[in-house]
Amino acid sequence: MKLTLGIIKETKKPIDKRTPLTPAHCTELLKFFPGLEILVQPCPQRCFKDEEYLDAGAVVTEDLTPCDILLGVKEVSVDALLPNKTYLFFSHTIKKQLANRALLREALKKNITLVDYETLTWDAGNRIIGFGRFAGIVGTHYAFLMLGRKYGYYSLTPAHELKDYADLVNQYKDLVIPPMRIVLCGDGRVAHGALELMRKLKIRHVSQEEFLEEDYNIPVYVHLRSEDYYARKDGRPWDKADFYKHPEDYYSTFKPYFQKADVFINAVFWREGIEPFFTHEQMKGSDFRIKIISDISCDTPGPVPSTIRSTTIAQPFYGYNVFLEKEVPAFLPNALDVQAVGNLPCELPIDASVEFGEQLIRHVLPLLFTEDKDLIIENATIAKAGKLTAKYSYLQDFVD
Repeated sequence: MKLTLGIIKETKKPIDKRTPLTPAHCTELLKFFPGLEILVQPCPQRCFKDEEYLDAGAVVTEDLTPCDILLGVKEVSVDALLPNKTYLFFSHTIKKQLANRALLREALKKNITLVDYETLTWDAGNRIIGFGRFAGIVGTHYAFLMLGRKYGYYSLTPAHELKDYADLVNQYKDLVIPPMRIVLCGDGRVAHGALELMRKLKIRHVSQEEFLEEDYNIPVYVHLRSEDYYARKDGRPWDKADFYKHPEDYYSTFKPYFQKADVFINAVFWREGIEPFFTHEQMKGSDFRIKIISDISCDTPGPVPSTIRSTTIAQPFYGYNVFLEKEVPAFLPNALDVQAVGNLPCELPIDASVEFGEQLIRHVLPLLFTEDKDLIIENATIAKAGKLTAKYSYLQDFVD
């Protein structure tokens, strides 16, 4: 097999330190695929040094024109796209995101084969690859960090100021977390990352009934899936597929939880038309108890009315005055506090890159190098030979 693989430098601002393949992954690929060559664009911000890639057997060069396949993480700059190549990255175009229309147009213009990581799925529809686990971990860490900062209980360091995940967990070693009630919503990779951290911290999991009816002098959490906080308006049985297809037929039953929870961690998949967890008016009620919201999903507008904008790693928090319905400085006594960072996995770039690269090597690259029997790559290809593929032809009006 004669094939040249390229790792592009990330150019989207703020700069992303993650990489689709680590130096160790390069060593593994070069060992198992004779004839493969790997080119790496130099990048001082990347979480692995250029020298580490050289030591792994890769070639570090600005010129990626010899490459057949190019791998990145975030969207590629329009002017950096090379014609007639196969690209894999998160393009953020399948929902007709206006900011990336020029990117999709350029990919078509340059005869690029565009494969989006987000659209790589198994037969059942589950995503094959992603960074969601670390979004959940970092977002949950922020919830505890915010609680400590708001009430002066303790002090925690943000994930991006730490070396890795192990350092993050080690901060909690001698920490006493005060009694609190946490409600976590979601059931995908992100939610399971949140669950992972809470289990490591030995936060007690309680049932829905226990959460709503019992008193505790320790921190506890309840984990809810969509059927636990939405119901059909006509009283018929819950149907998950129908819920996402016809969300207008469902209403939120989240009220008992906002009456009991101190902290809300949102890790749901949301689409337009789904009713919010709660309304602005409900947030003004004396029975609305939530004071900390870690909105990992960060949809704006979306299911959390107080998420009025996404935040940044440099400035992750803002306060929200429920009566004025507007942003205020973080950690004021009579306001709730919000975390809404849209790129949380960037805060643990080494751990996130290692896991992502392992998924890429195990499940995706062999299909590109050999045979795509189950059409996984084909079904994830948005553009090819200057045209949108049939599956993504609905984007034509967006492109036009």
